[in-house]
Amino acid sequence: MQSATDTNDEHPLLSIDSAPLSKVAPLAILPCGAKLGNDPESAIAARSLAEAIHVQGWTIDAGTVGLMGEVSRALVKLSGPESVHGFIPKALVTVERARNPEMSNVKLREESYKSVTVVKDMHARKTQMAEAAGAFVALPKRGFGTMEEIMEIITWNFLGIHDKPIVLFNVNGFFDDIMSWIRRAVKNGFVDSGNANIVVEASTAGEVIEAIKNYRVPSSRHDLDWKSDQT
Repeated sequence: MQSATDTNDEHPLLSIDSAPLSKVAPLAILPCGAKLGNDPESAIAARSLAEAIHVQGWTIDAGTVGLMGEVSRALVKLSGPESVHGFIPKALVTVERARNPEMSNVKLREESYKSVTVVKDMHARKTQMAEAAGAFVALPKRGFGTMEEIMEIITWNFLGIHDKPIVLFNVNGFFDDIMSWIRRAVKNGFVDSGNANIVVEASTAGEVIEAIKNYRVPSSRHDLDWKSDQT
């Protein structure tokens, strides 16, 4: 079993490659919060997503608490520990241990998941997940961190840093206002119509899978070279 990793290495934003979606390019589950929320259907939907991912033979990069934990635990039961890789910033390890007494040490978590990588900060967490991922799925949980991650991943796509699918799992219309905001931004000329579908929505786990498979790279995003050393 791979041991937990405590890394202080820099993982610059501009190094993200567009990994093809496959069994070795996991889905990145975006919400970073520890709370399940008070809508039981969200937890049910999270577990149904795990079942759909299992059928595809895909893996995930995700956390181990909240709705992410629901997906992770369900997928491990179906596909085994190798199907989940967890990321957690160093500063949150103590916090999550306090909220989750069973997480007395990272090695405990490793017994359930392929590995838990401890990174130095939130930026490193997002960058490492983005580098490894073949697609991004946002679960119906919208705290401050979730919103920040969704918008940053969308912005990275818009800037040409990656061209990977971004899907909002829109259970019970949870993300309706975000989709409405995007449509209004397009209508008012703040977002090019060619980028209207830079993020897509799905109301069921099956639709999430289809949205990932059928995703089309937006036609109006910036075609920038982020790897060149020339100015």
